[in-house]
Amino acid sequence: MSVTTTDNLTGQIVSAVQQKINVKADPLRNEALQIFQELGLPAPKHEEYKHTPIARYLEKNFSFAASPASGPLADIKRFFIPGVDANVIVMIDGVFSQAHSRVISPETEIKIQSLGEALAAKNPVATQHFAKYLDIRNNSLAAWNTAAWNQGIFIHVPDNKVVETPVIIYYISNATAGENIVVNRNLIVAGKNSQATVVEKFDSTGSANHFTNLVTEVFVDENAGLDLYSIQHDLNNRFQHNITEIFQKNSSRVNTFTFTLQGKFFRNNLHLALDGEGIESHMYGLYLLNSDTLADNHTVVDHKKPNSFSNELYKGIMDESSKGIFNGKIFVRPNAQKTNAFQANRNILLTDKATVNTKPQLEIWADDVKCSHGCTTGQLDEEALFYLQSRGINKDTARAMMLYAFAGEVLDYVKHPQLKDYLDSVISDRLHKNF
Repeated sequence: MSVTTTDNLTGQIVSAVQQKINVKADPLRNEALQIFQELGLPAPKHEEYKHTPIARYLEKNFSFAASPASGPLADIKRFFIPGVDANVIVMIDGVFSQAHSRVISPETEIKIQSLGEALAAKNPVATQHFAKYLDIRNNSLAAWNTAAWNQGIFIHVPDNKVVETPVIIYYISNATAGENIVVNRNLIVAGKNSQATVVEKFDSTGSANHFTNLVTEVFVDENAGLDLYSIQHDLNNRFQHNITEIFQKNSSRVNTFTFTLQGKFFRNNLHLALDGEGIESHMYGLYLLNSDTLADNHTVVDHKKPNSFSNELYKGIMDESSKGIFNGKIFVRPNAQKTNAFQANRNILLTDKATVNTKPQLEIWADDVKCSHGCTTGQLDEEALFYLQSRGINKDTARAMMLYAFAGEVLDYVKHPQLKDYLDSVISDRLHKNF
């Protein structure tokens, strides 16, 4: 794709944003749109997107002047995770659905509301943290989101509150004609000594192509704990760009899980800033790809202060003509002594046409640290496969068993019993039917 084509797409997006939103009435939106126009969509030679030609996908599949048409959405509960009592938030084609949502936790324990309403009401927590952690000057997709977001969710867990009931946000694409382009923005704030679980699940039912530009900013205060899940289990018309910015304070604990189980195109940017001592951060990812699916996971862990710990494990299985990408960076700042940081990426390729590009990176400016990173890419162990067959197990079942054992290492870290059962069932079913 030429630079001219990328510039044309950028211009189309700018025009579409200006038609829908009065950006000049909001200084932040106006600044963000100007930055997006200056940066433009990532060109093919952009270092961070050289394996992820997002402009090419957008040019081929989307018209930014089109208006999507949605049909009736029947039996929405088929998308819900079974057996999980949850605070349920439903977004249909990027729009909050009051009729399908329910909050069962008391408001004194957790506050869940529209982000736009929270900012309009000058909610002090929302205004304190909104747009404070996202770098729009060096990421054009972040700038686009900041200029154009129309709906989103604000979640606030007050100090000293432990929320046993998880929050599950269901993003459902139901467009049946045209192309559906959604720009959503979320903000999650976990107060001091609090604990919560937030799950994002992405599904499609409509036949039209769907692109989502989603940004989630997260602030985790001192001694707080947050488990954050992203479950991408979609149709092959879902194109998605996610940015999750997490900012942690002293002695906080964060566990993130990214499960890419089905879809067309996923770019997941996960950035953690460890701005305190005694912080613990765990990042887990699993991508099961077939057909011509592309999944790109970019992670950044920034150790800013001493005595913090991070551990990262991403695993992938690529079949047919699918493509997996992992780019993980760990920064250890000069005063971040006594840092422990570990990163691993492991992949299995099942065909000659499947590919993976992996690039683990460490940048260390402190001397009293323990850090390691590494990656492996290979194929199924033929001797182990033969052994299972020699015990009377047919080849397809033996193959699925071995793949499940490989994937199960990530699943073992899921704490919530019913959520773990659901993921176990979905992953097992995928490996037995589609690989």
